[in-house]
Amino acid sequence: LALLTGCAEQFRGNGAEGSAPASTEQGAPADGTRLEAIREAGVLTACTTGDYPPFTEKEDSGELTGIDVDMAEHLAETMGVEIGWVETSWGDLLDTFLAECDIAVGGISMNPTRAEQVFFSDPILEDGKTSIARCEDVEKYQSIEDINRPEVTSIFPAGGTNEAFAREHFPDGDLKTHDNLTIFDELAAGNADVMTTDRAEVLYIDHEYDELCAVNPDETYDYSVMGYMLPQGDMVFKQYVDQWLTIALNDGTYDGIAEEWVGDVELNPRD
Repeated sequence: LALLTGCAEQFRGNGAEGSAPASTEQGAPADGTRLEAIREAGVLTACTTGDYPPFTEKEDSGELTGIDVDMAEHLAETMGVEIGWVETSWGDLLDTFLAECDIAVGGISMNPTRAEQVFFSDPILEDGKTSIARCEDVEKYQSIEDINRPEVTSIFPAGGTNEAFAREHFPDGDLKTHDNLTIFDELAAGNADVMTTDRAEVLYIDHEYDELCAVNPDETYDYSVMGYMLPQGDMVFKQYVDQWLTIALNDGTYDGIAEEWVGDVELNPRD
């Protein structure tokens, strides 16, 4: 806590826009920690996909916004550095992070496959997959069995856990990939029947689109947790991020940021 307090006193204001080179290679540098390297470079380099609201979204202006974008900027402030963004895709997220970034944020599910190559922060949010459809069709898609039919088109972005879940659980369905930035427009327009994604995103989209409704948001198909990707092997940097996150999750920082995006919607059904 003393470390965080000292870092917070170095606050430099809002982070810089645009991308920046990674401050060091993956893992702890031979002559120190990632934390030292970031401070020396003056930049916390963060990967994000920019296509997963409410966690990360790229506005028409080109600005990155979202809960995790604001959180990463807050982390950079406590470290006394600016933030540099590196945009990537779900399919390239791991490779981009390993090559270029100090941290990756934006609704990232913690799973063993990713954990083979990265550290994760402490969990931020408990979640699980659930479905969203046009409001008039919600009763048709109450279960995996209802969706796993040849006449039902499931839509999802290429790469990431949503595609993996659909291919595993809806093998008999009509599976369709689409750009994540306009995927819910495609669903609302009737060019697909259902999308299965994380509960947090379903609740956000339910709030944003009059035509779309969550199917069973409080009865998710599975269980998952979200966290931030960190360099594997650097315990000093991980402990710093975990301590910052513990404070942010308990002093109202995270809740205050999230409220701007989801209002009074409860993101975590297990709290």
